[in-house]
Amino acid sequence: MKRAFAAACTAASIVVGAVAGCTTDGNGPSAHDGSQRDTASTNAMGEARELTDAEQILVQRAEQLLVKKCMENEGFRYWVGPMPTVDDLKGGGYVVTDVAWAKKHGYGSRLQEKVQEAQRNDPNHSYANALPEKDRIRYGETLEGTPSSGMLTAELPGGGIVRTPGASCQVDAKQQLYGDFATWFRAEKTATNLSGMYVPDLVDDKRFVRAVERWSTCMAEAGHAYADPPAIREKLPELAEGQDPDEAFAVEVDLAVAEATCATSSSLSETARTLEAEYRDRKLGPYREDIAAYQRMSLTALARAEDITDSAA
Repeated sequence: MKRAFAAACTAASIVVGAVAGCTTDGNGPSAHDGSQRDTASTNAMGEARELTDAEQILVQRAEQLLVKKCMENEGFRYWVGPMPTVDDLKGGGYVVTDVAWAKKHGYGSRLQEKVQEAQRNDPNHSYANALPEKDRIRYGETLEGTPSSGMLTAELPGGGIVRTPGASCQVDAKQQLYGDFATWFRAEKTATNLSGMYVPDLVDDKRFVRAVERWSTCMAEAGHAYADPPAIREKLPELAEGQDPDEAFAVEVDLAVAEATCATSSSLSETARTLEAEYRDRKLGPYREDIAAYQRMSLTALARAEDITDSAA
């Protein structure tokens, strides 16, 4: 169970989206029911709040509008693609807790397929690929930057270094939104990569272990014998083998609904939320300033994004 749990938390917080502890790649919904992510409250460490899902989408749209303007100023065409929905951003987590979301999306496999389809049909890719080689190279350099323009570096909390070009249309857009891209880059890379600083201890906490055991008992009583939520994800491909897409999705939905129902009745979701707040408060003191900067700059970007999107409407 610990191995699978740790793997899940490399992509998402135990209570997904509650805090800036992990990135959000995955295919299950938040362990919050949606209302908590959309509440402008402070977290256990007393810092400024995270952006809601709807606010994140707004900032993303503003960033794309700024990239479009920059690229057009450089002589290129650029399309702002479809933005994700709030439902789309509920993906990625250790356990599904939103029964209504599970009934509609299962573990989010079809949402992932929608994202992949949008990427395949992105007109920006077709446009860039149709350019003459010299222009295609300049397009990529203008959009994403090159090492020759200078590289910014950030140290990750768990070790390692990430780098990014210091000048490009993407950087220009973030600079306009966040105010200081270099500071934002370093704060964001810290604040969204903190799970390794507390998850191993949380996993060993007896309160969490007992909650998972209660969840497993609930699932067994419902006819689904699984030790923990990640075990279901591991088994899904085998369960769907030989079935048509609709049948496979029905299996996915059935399991996700049972998982979410048991997460609530067993108090697994509540226990995870409580422990995450407790362990972040206890373990993340050295990163307090980076987390505060990330949240503060996110709110600055939100205010600017509102003006940008209003003027583009």
